[in-house]
Amino acid sequence: MFGYISINKAEMKFKDYDVYHSYYCGLCKALKECYGRRGQVTLSFDMTFLVILLTGLYEPDTKTEMVRCIAHPMQKHAAKTNEFTEYAAAINMLLSYYKCEDDWADEHRKKAFVAAKLLHSKIKKIEKLYPVKCKVISENLAQISKYEAENEQNLDLMSGLFGNIMAEIFAYRHDEWESSLRKIGFFLGKFIYLMDAYDDVEKDIKSGSYNPFRKAYLDDPAFADDCRSLLTLMMSECSREFEQLPILLHAEILRNVLYSGVWSRYTAVTSERLAGKNTHNAADTADGNSTAGRTTNDNPHPDTDNSTTGDQEQ
Repeated sequence: MFGYISINKAEMKFKDYDVYHSYYCGLCKALKECYGRRGQVTLSFDMTFLVILLTGLYEPDTKTEMVRCIAHPMQKHAAKTNEFTEYAAAINMLLSYYKCEDDWADEHRKKAFVAAKLLHSKIKKIEKLYPVKCKVISENLAQISKYEAENEQNLDLMSGLFGNIMAEIFAYRHDEWESSLRKIGFFLGKFIYLMDAYDDVEKDIKSGSYNPFRKAYLDDPAFADDCRSLLTLMMSECSREFEQLPILLHAEILRNVLYSGVWSRYTAVTSERLAGKNTHNAADTADGNSTAGRTTNDNPHPDTDNSTTGDQEQ
């Protein structure tokens, strides 16, 4: 369930993109320093959003360094880090580890099994740093796995469990902003779970894996529109709570993500499915026309026996 909380680069100002990218690079730097190359490969946009959100709200001292990396070896670029960067790096590691475990349990992917083994030693360190958050994450993920095994179809229940995880992750401090941050995380978590299910529904149907949208996808002609309405409800609640926070720093970047970026994958998936459906329908039409043509050529006179006409053509 990674990659859904990203920016819409086409609608972002150049200067805002540079700032966003500097936090992304800062998170990458922290992952490498704290967890080595293994940690660095787990880098995600989702936790970059968390760093920028907490930075915008609390405005901590932020360090900017000019660095080189494997992705950009020839030119130095800015990397911003602060107290939230290492926290987001730890959470990023946790979620990556649990995703690998889930992929191994559900689909027996060998790469996921190996990745989980490689990350396991790092997770012990994180569990000591954030025991409460690790407990909430693991318990809710265990509940999700349990209900998936039981083929639970209650969307609110299933998405709510992942919402609980994100609520705990977003509540960095016990202060006056904790309630709002929890609500943002909760509804964003529900959106991520539902969006992930929407994204994977065709693949899950083919593989026989659990997906709460399976029946709706097969039976509901308005499936895409209904899903968009549900996802819109989640993001409306999330965005409403965000607007209650006194955030000025990086506010436009955060709005780009919440109002536009999170919809990038939905738009792409829906467009791909529509294009595939149109191609399929066009192929069916072409086959139908071809069949009709063959029928006419094979038997130009309906009252004539087909076998006789065929003999004559031969």
